[in-house]
Amino acid sequence: MHAPLFDASVPVFHRYLQQLQGLLRQAQHHLARNGLPEAALLQARLAPDMLPLAVQVEVAVNFVFRACAPLTGRGLTPFGEHHHSLAALQARIAQGLEFLDTLTPADFADAALRKITDTAGETAVTLDGLVFLQQYALPNFFFHTSMVYAILRHHGVPLSKGDFDGWHLYRNGQTR
Repeated sequence: MHAPLFDASVPVFHRYLQQLQGLLRQAQHHLARNGLPEAALLQARLAPDMLPLAVQVEVAVNFVFRACAPLTGRGLTPFGEHHHSLAALQARIAQGLEFLDTLTPADFADAALRKITDTAGETAVTLDGLVFLQQYALPNFFFHTSMVYAILRHHGVPLSKGDFDGWHLYRNGQTR
């Protein structure tokens, strides 16, 4: 069965959750190599009014659920407590991957026609399934994933664009 919204969501989320796992593994190695405290990195922000690293990871993973559950007509379960360690964040990412593994193209059969309501900051948005995925859920997922990358780079974790997308390779230590 061909399901365009399955194809546009599940493989994309799956790939980039795996990339997010890799970013956090590199952060863990960086902390261990340099004897740095994990707690400080988890609370690191790009700006005082932005979310800290740990919450950026949580929100990115939550967007997998916030996107795919309503697109497939599944109920959205509460997200639970905040995660206070890199290991706990890795476990949360694993939950997202496990959820994605339960989804099939058939689950997305009517996804484009669904009206989906979600909270965007302090306002509610109601969008058709296709618009919801393309213009709201995916951009928000990538925004928060990008913030994780940016915070880690800002705090000295040696990452490259290839660590983010899994495609780019640069020689001579360039990160671009």
